Amino acid sequence: MDLLTFIKSLSKADAETFAKRCGTSVGQLKQVAYGNRRASATLAIEIEKSSNKAVPCESLRPDIDWQYLRSSPCVQEMAA
Repeated sequence: MDLLTFIKSLSKADAETFAKRCGTSVGQLKQVAYGNRRASATLAIEIEKSSNKAVPCESLRPDIDWQYLRSSPCVQEMAA
């Protein structure tokens, strides 16, 4: 799911709560969702975590090699 679809599915109160969990504002999330701003890598990760993986990092920052990061030995050790 993309970020815009996800945000539109939330009530105003839920969107505020979601933004706080992501460490940002609803306005900033909308800027990213509409393509006016690019999410930082940190924000992309927080959005994925806070959306329970409904909005994956790859959809927010396709320029980052997330597969490489997800498959790094350090990440695999932490999952074990």
